[in-house]
Amino acid sequence: MDLTLIFAGLAVASIICQWFSWWVKLPAILFLILTGIVAGPVLGWLDPDETFGDYLFPFVSLSVAIILFEGSLTLNFREIRGLGRVIRRLNLSGALITMSVVTLIGIVVLELSWPISLLLGSLMVVTGPTVVIPMLRTIRPNSNISSILRWEGITIDTVGALLAVVVYEFIVSSIDVDGFVNSLIVFGQMLLIGFSFGVIGGWFLGTAFQRYWIPEYLHNLATLAAVTAIFAISNSLRHESGLLSVTVMGMWLANTKGLSIKEVLNFKESLTLVFISGLFIVLAARIDANDVIQMAGSGLFLFLSVQFLARPLKVAWSTWGSKLTWQERVMIAWIGPRGIVAAAVSALFAFRLGEAGFEGAEQLVPLTFCVIVGTVVFQSATAGYLARLLGVSDPEPSGFLIIGANPVARAVGLALKQAGYRVVVTDGSWDNISAARMDGLETYYGNVVSDHADQNLVLIGLGYMLAITPQRDLNVIATMRYRNEFGANYVYTMQTTQDKKLASKHQASGEHRGNILFGDDITFSRLASLLARDHTIRSTTLTDTFNFDRYLEQHPDVLLLFAKDLKSKVHVIQMGTMLTPQPGWTVIALLKSEPKSSLAESKGDEKLPPPDIIDLDV
Repeated sequence: MDLTLIFAGLAVASIICQWFSWWVKLPAILFLILTGIVAGPVLGWLDPDETFGDYLFPFVSLSVAIILFEGSLTLNFREIRGLGRVIRRLNLSGALITMSVVTLIGIVVLELSWPISLLLGSLMVVTGPTVVIPMLRTIRPNSNISSILRWEGITIDTVGALLAVVVYEFIVSSIDVDGFVNSLIVFGQMLLIGFSFGVIGGWFLGTAFQRYWIPEYLHNLATLAAVTAIFAISNSLRHESGLLSVTVMGMWLANTKGLSIKEVLNFKESLTLVFISGLFIVLAARIDANDVIQMAGSGLFLFLSVQFLARPLKVAWSTWGSKLTWQERVMIAWIGPRGIVAAAVSALFAFRLGEAGFEGAEQLVPLTFCVIVGTVVFQSATAGYLARLLGVSDPEPSGFLIIGANPVARAVGLALKQAGYRVVVTDGSWDNISAARMDGLETYYGNVVSDHADQNLVLIGLGYMLAITPQRDLNVIATMRYRNEFGANYVYTMQTTQDKKLASKHQASGEHRGNILFGDDITFSRLASLLARDHTIRSTTLTDTFNFDRYLEQHPDVLLLFAKDLKSKVHVIQMGTMLTPQPGWTVIALLKSEPKSSLAESKGDEKLPPPDIIDLDV
């Protein structure tokens, strides 16, 4: 097959796998591996060794280096120090428990040599956010479980990869020379060169960025060039030290004070996605069907050992003495899928050890892939049911993230909270946040589009975003930021008077502005004025006798804001939509205040206190 056609096929297959994983909400690695197996050993369309020849594993090595570098960019030591004891244990002493259990199983049960068993144990430490986060989105466990698993996945990705690299380099050093002392000397050389060049590369690149030696538009290209250069130079001085160098380099950049690497990280995430997609199809296509059949029993036993022995022991130790319930501990112990780093690093290390004539190296890949497929499939199929059985899953996300804690936003938030929805209001004004807290609302104090918000604003259980501020630029930026989090149909923004006055060429596009709240004539200042004068937000439950038509007769000037149907789903009123609430629904609307005697007669209405301040559009 023509090489150009093969590359085109890999690109098409990669995007199909990534799209399908997004659609079914399962980790993409599962479909990439299955695609590679079908294209390779099953149908025989792709033979990576014959197609790429001697260039295959230089490409694999460089891809793994970029993957490890991107992962190490997320390992900020300041963030680790702020983590709870449970997460620290999971990533440190808990990782050693997993490694020890798998190593013993490899030696005693699978009859592997101790170096291969030790390397296999280090590979099984890694979970990774690329497989954990899609699973959490589907399962929707509570915030304790989600936070712990998410942070474990982010940090263990790099910690486990670094552990695997160190173990591998020790094995290689023991192969190259005779005698334990000489092995330690060679191993020390690898560590010295790896750490030295990693620090040098990280310091030089960080300094170049901070002192503006490199223009900003070249940062991504300069980073890619530096990673490949440091990797190649380290390997040329001491074989196999390059992976350690790029890992240390990424950690150095991540922990350099005053250095913003967000754009570099975004670029590396995209680049890593490209490498990962093609790499896994190619690596899976190299799997020998006979090896898989022969190792099926051992792979199944290893998977069961990881799932029901190593992971529970690790979690039991890591959560000992914590305030987590036993149901939460069981759920954390159940979820720990293996993913990208384990597959890529095992394939590379198996090839290198095989070239060195190390017996048993060829078993690393099928065993690792068995654990990856087993954990992803088994946990994806069972974790949701187990979470519901244990009572640790959150319902379908139906809460509201409200941008703004001004009087209008607080009034809307109180109405939604009273209707039974979780509400989180955010604001950079301490006075507004204080008032929201006095009203009993959950708050986030800070810039909602900041890095701090990305790390600390918990969106679990939230399904809608409402931007209700008089600052139209903030509304647009917040909509753009959270569009991917909630979906285009679930982000809404409040018009300002300035929006109404501007010509279309001066307004943000509908894609960036989001859906317009409440109607074409409703602006922030008008709503604030009505609430401050003689209007309140009230909720009313409709009945067969008091239906929506009767409701409109009684309140002809009503401004309908939300409607809660019989399934507790909320309908947000937006510009250009018509909604007719049915009997049994609860409508939340802005109504003109009535005398107390009149309110007492209206049993279905529930009044909320009006705000005390008017915010003007700016």
